[in-house]
Amino acid sequence: MSSILLLSNGHGEDLSGALLGEELRARGASVEALPLVGHGLAYQRAGIPVVARTREFSTGGLGYTSLAGRLTELREGQFLHLLGLVVRLLQQRRRYRLVVAVGDLVPVLATWLAGLPGVVYLVAYSSHYEGRLRLPWPCGWLLRQPCFRQIWSRDALTAEDLSRQMKRPVTFLGNPFMDLMAEEADQPRPAPTCPSLAVLPGSRLPEACHNLGLILQLLPLLPAPLPQPGALRLRAALVRALEPESVAALAAPFGWRLESGTDQDTPARWVLVRQHQRLELHWGRFAAVLGASDLVLAMAGTASEQAVGLGKPVVQMAGRGPQFTAGFAEAQRRLLGPGLFCAPGPVGQPTTLQQTAQLIDELLTRLQDPRRGPDWRSRLAEIGAERIGSMGGSSRMAAAIMEAFPAPR
Repeated sequence: MSSILLLSNGHGEDLSGALLGEELRARGASVEALPLVGHGLAYQRAGIPVVARTREFSTGGLGYTSLAGRLTELREGQFLHLLGLVVRLLQQRRRYRLVVAVGDLVPVLATWLAGLPGVVYLVAYSSHYEGRLRLPWPCGWLLRQPCFRQIWSRDALTAEDLSRQMKRPVTFLGNPFMDLMAEEADQPRPAPTCPSLAVLPGSRLPEACHNLGLILQLLPLLPAPLPQPGALRLRAALVRALEPESVAALAAPFGWRLESGTDQDTPARWVLVRQHQRLELHWGRFAAVLGASDLVLAMAGTASEQAVGLGKPVVQMAGRGPQFTAGFAEAQRRLLGPGLFCAPGPVGQPTTLQQTAQLIDELLTRLQDPRRGPDWRSRLAEIGAERIGSMGGSSRMAAAIMEAFPAPR
């Protein structure tokens, strides 16, 4: 019984779990991971052993958002896969001295079934959604059990709300996914020659491809003078699985062509070009693209939260899912507050694209206003601190774990 097990059920949850795992290893702990949804790529990139066979499902673990999604998960065998992972945890429970559950009811329930001491980072729920959090049954009952030694929420309001409801301490230590931005936040930046728009189509395939297609239809609709050279810098942060050849094939029907971008003015290896517009394509530089942006065009979940945490205004554009649907975007606006904006209208329709382009223009104008701009940026920073918290969440969580559960000598 020597290792700490990171138990998570989602791509964003895996990311936070991996960042926390790296901090725990730096403090001398032995760490393993059991991702309940997908392949746990964040753990693999961090070099944290994944202790079970993993599978990827078409819903990306988001089937609960609709009846069709639930039926799809049943048809693809996700419930049986999840049950098999829980059984494996029960068989291997003696290997672990602590479970760190990251996510929602599912890892909380699995931890309780294993009968091991646990701590919970309850990232999936927030009181910002409704004002008073209503945890799904039996999550509230489980969290009151003595096996859960510490509970951490994703924001301060939720910590206060759940502490009152459960009559036990729930604390807010920050969100580990913000730690990815720490190094970029400290980098000196040259004075920008024009505003920058970060384009974030998401990380799940094939959804990210569909989202990028909508974005490529939107960008030519930006009002003058934004499509003109030097008026607005466009930079897309793409997942590595979305390769240049795939991007070129996707972009061609919308009038974009792929070109080499290795010149002095465009420090990106590849760019998409359409008339005067140039969209820089960046892989593996998400933090740099987001950190240097003035405004964010997002069709992504965790990435939008990171943008808000940095005090960036975010324009949402809903897609067809399975993640970034109109319903998901609306819930995210309740979660993240008035720094998020979304034009009304049906998904992908010309009028919706046109209104989204107009919204981008209006927000850029507001940011550049010498009177209103600075006050608005200050307010956005306050919203980020309130809804997301400061960087260093991984370190604070790891320190709390090691204080309560010292590494065996």
